[in-house]
Amino acid sequence: MSAGLAALLDDISVLARAAAASVDDVAAGAGRASVKAAGVIVDDAAVTPRYVQGFSPDRELPMIRRIAIGSIRNKILFILPVVLLLSEFLDWLLTPILMIGGAYLCFEGAEKLWEAVGPDRHHAAEAADREPADEDTLVKGAVRTDFILSAEIMVISLNEVTDEAFVARALILVVVAFLITAVVYGGVALIVKMDDVGLRLARTSQGAVAALGRGLVRGMPIVMQVLSTVGIAAMLWVGGHILLVGLKDLGATWLYDQVHHVEEDVHEALGAFGGVGGWLTNTTASAILGVIVGGIIVAIMHRVHAHRGHGGHGGHGDGTDDAGEAPAAT
Repeated sequence: MSAGLAALLDDISVLARAAAASVDDVAAGAGRASVKAAGVIVDDAAVTPRYVQGFSPDRELPMIRRIAIGSIRNKILFILPVVLLLSEFLDWLLTPILMIGGAYLCFEGAEKLWEAVGPDRHHAAEAADREPADEDTLVKGAVRTDFILSAEIMVISLNEVTDEAFVARALILVVVAFLITAVVYGGVALIVKMDDVGLRLARTSQGAVAALGRGLVRGMPIVMQVLSTVGIAAMLWVGGHILLVGLKDLGATWLYDQVHHVEEDVHEALGAFGGVGGWLTNTTASAILGVIVGGIIVAIMHRVHAHRGHGGHGGHGDGTDDAGEAPAAT
């Protein structure tokens, strides 16, 4: 009897160690996947606060909560089953899909650069100052935008754990989906409410605490601007890097090899700082590729938009109607 009990306890111990190892493997895989998707995460966090601008403070957190729920729904119900099936039966499609997403990120980053420095930057600023649409419309628009970013996050994450078993892949992606959604929208909630916190501290406190509150109120617009700039840089860097690695995986290795050689030269030349220098070299090259590819796509899209404007009823090349107003979004 005691021997049987000892054997049973030993079996339970083995199972417990196996389960713990599996949990560790899932956690490690989720960590690797999340780090690789960091650029898209920054972009997601930079984009979302714009959707709640112009609404009363008491509606900001409910709106963010609705967008976060929509993001989880996008990742778990729609994107996860598709990418898992692709990884199991059509894994050769993952690299082209990833590159399409990378090209989209390059386009988004280049378009934001164009909006900041192009001839239409004043029109973009005027559009940003207009009254926001109704809450339901903006939430739906934010969830649609999140779908694209979430798809990129999930495919990038999957690409890091393709060597895992199917169940492990599924578990890792579920962890990544919830972890990234919590980080992104928790951070967004903190960002959009920080100025309200600062205002309350400035009004209800004195001395250093009140000064801190005033500093928060003055500093949050700067934080938002920095976050937006970092988001643009991240889109161009991540998108360009996805394209660079994707070309290598498809057999077009020349560009990747050139960047890799320069990266190694910089690494050797800088000695103790070689790791940082090599990373900056690769990042800069990826961002330049992102700007080039994104700029080409932006030019094509503007050309198509101008052609449609000339061909429309009473339209102009800038996409406005005869009244000088842009058509309403649908």
